[in-house]
Amino acid sequence: MDSLQRLLDPEALGKLKGLELKAKLIVEGYVSGLHKSPYHGFSVEFAEHREYVPGDDLRYVDWKVFGKSDRIYLKQYDEETNFTCQLLVDTSESMAYRSPQSKVSKLEYAQYVAASLAYLIVHQQDAVGLATFDKSVGHVLRPGSTPAHLRQLCELLERNPAGGETALGPILHDLAERLKRRGLVVILSDLFDDPESLLLGLKHFRHRRHDVVLLHIIDPAEQDFPFVDPTLFKGLEGLGDQLTEPRSLKAAYQREFDGFLKAVRGGARDLHMEYVLLRTDQPLEVALHEFLARRMHKAGRR
Repeated sequence: MDSLQRLLDPEALGKLKGLELKAKLIVEGYVSGLHKSPYHGFSVEFAEHREYVPGDDLRYVDWKVFGKSDRIYLKQYDEETNFTCQLLVDTSESMAYRSPQSKVSKLEYAQYVAASLAYLIVHQQDAVGLATFDKSVGHVLRPGSTPAHLRQLCELLERNPAGGETALGPILHDLAERLKRRGLVVILSDLFDDPESLLLGLKHFRHRRHDVVLLHIIDPAEQDFPFVDPTLFKGLEGLGDQLTEPRSLKAAYQREFDGFLKAVRGGARDLHMEYVLLRTDQPLEVALHEFLARRMHKAGRR
């Protein structure tokens, strides 16, 4: 079984039939397709006239206007183009965590979500790219919109195991600088970093006028803290191991974790970014259906 078959669940995708990943902002088009571009082209929907300049294609001359005014004007149209979606997947060591309550690690869940979104994007004739990162930017796949490109993207997802520390804020600055073309940016990560540094990195994407979606992937144990017996907690990304009594820590831990979620969610709202919390015990099709349906509804109200 190849990567495409392993990462794409036909049953889950079947439940997403009729849904599309919509861009909420007007972003730069990639190839001809479904979405309105901010640039003028020569197709689909008439916008306005402009005066002819040497070198323009004479096929678009409005001869009726020429007959009335004896001046040459071209018909100009709003071009319907696809948006480009960039999937940014966190492969740092903390993404390897999987509690007994979950069937998959956070990274595996992110891979399934990323592959499913890529499938939908390609099948709606949009272009999708991929970048992985931990302490630095890893593999980068330029946007494409063919079945062969989708297969390559899935293979690249599986070739990147979790490992390495990360400082998410600086990495997001680096990624934002690399993405020259405005588009839809989907970040799949547990977002484990100081919220202030994280939000500064995210602000860089907004400065470059990207439409950003944060898919915050957590393990249920990270939120619920179900531990009862004395437990050896393994420190990830350079932190040491420690044997503790969980019952004495639960209330304080949950206050801290809830505060972290509130800070990230509120910061994303202030930056006008969409924030979605995804727990790895949540069925994939349920999580994606809710997210995509809500996004289509918002796009339809523009």
